[in-house]
Amino acid sequence: MSVTAAKGFAAAGIAAGIKESGSPDLALVVNRGPRLTAAGVFTANRVKAAPVVWSQQVLEGGRVSAVVLNSGGANACTGPDGFRDTRATAEKAAEALGHSAGEIAVASTGLIGVRLPMDRLLPGIGIAVGELSELGGEKAAIAIKTTDTVHKTAVVQGEGWTVGGMAKGAGMLAPGLATMLVVLTTDADVDAAGLDAALRAATRKTFDRVDSDGCMSTNDTVLLLASGAAEVTPAQDVFAEAVRAVCDDLARQLIGDAEGASKDIRIEVINAATEDDAVEVGRSIARNNLLKCALHGEDPNWGRVLSAIGTTSAAFDPDKLNVAINDVWVCRNGSVGDDRDLVDMRYREVRITADLAEGGESAVIWANDLTADYVHENSAYSS
Repeated sequence: MSVTAAKGFAAAGIAAGIKESGSPDLALVVNRGPRLTAAGVFTANRVKAAPVVWSQQVLEGGRVSAVVLNSGGANACTGPDGFRDTRATAEKAAEALGHSAGEIAVASTGLIGVRLPMDRLLPGIGIAVGELSELGGEKAAIAIKTTDTVHKTAVVQGEGWTVGGMAKGAGMLAPGLATMLVVLTTDADVDAAGLDAALRAATRKTFDRVDSDGCMSTNDTVLLLASGAAEVTPAQDVFAEAVRAVCDDLARQLIGDAEGASKDIRIEVINAATEDDAVEVGRSIARNNLLKCALHGEDPNWGRVLSAIGTTSAAFDPDKLNVAINDVWVCRNGSVGDDRDLVDMRYREVRITADLAEGGESAVIWANDLTADYVHENSAYSS
């Protein structure tokens, strides 16, 4: 159920001493081939962590033989020394594996503005290499957790081939991508262009539509590696759907584990003039803190939904807007609809439907409520 579900991959997860808690904090995923093709999607934040800059350069070649991931430190905003640390990480892994450093991606997660303890990280890579296993996917998924309460894995089986993956993410969840490290693997025989097309299509409708707290990370990294070990080349659309399904599963797990959340909010915008309009409206609703507080208090406050819609540039007539909360149309034609007391807010999932009455396009955005636990966790995180 993870990055080693597909043939041709091995992984490890260890405690290298990066975290003061002694918890696992270093993961390694290795592609044993015969293919070494790869694709990647990274944060849209202009402030990018050193491992993002490094891995973007690696992915230009369309080949990745291994990925080194650490929790316990983001290696972001650490200047030239931080980039040298990332390069040293790739070089150490290359030496231990007998690979080229230019084909080794690096990903980090944790606090910004703190140098990594390289005297612990580098020896840890050697230990991780010694513990590589085709059953090591779960340990790797555990090692990349930060404030995550659970590790996150997913797998989809094709006809003779597999797509698997692992993810971390619980805070700073917002588009472009969401604060996450994700490694996806497949034993399908797919070239770099096919991987890139499938990954970009999948992230656009899954990870890029998770908007928990409106904060964009410096470290977001989503990688897709192909080993070709199954010796099967699926149709591109079939392969792309499998990648999308794994990404969707992992994205839902990210929302379900968001820091302090008590509600998972599914926002579906329908009958929009364009998909971009639907996404813009969905994001605006997802980021409305007054609405998020109301939903935490189990108050179906549809007025705050309309207020959020009104801040966008989307095409709509205010007198034709309709809003449903948990399938009760509490707002019809921009005014009072069905009795709001009919809305059952007891359960974790809350469904908001916003009907723009302008066309046939739609989009789904996932968000969370705003809780005191979220505030507490993020005020205490650095300590």
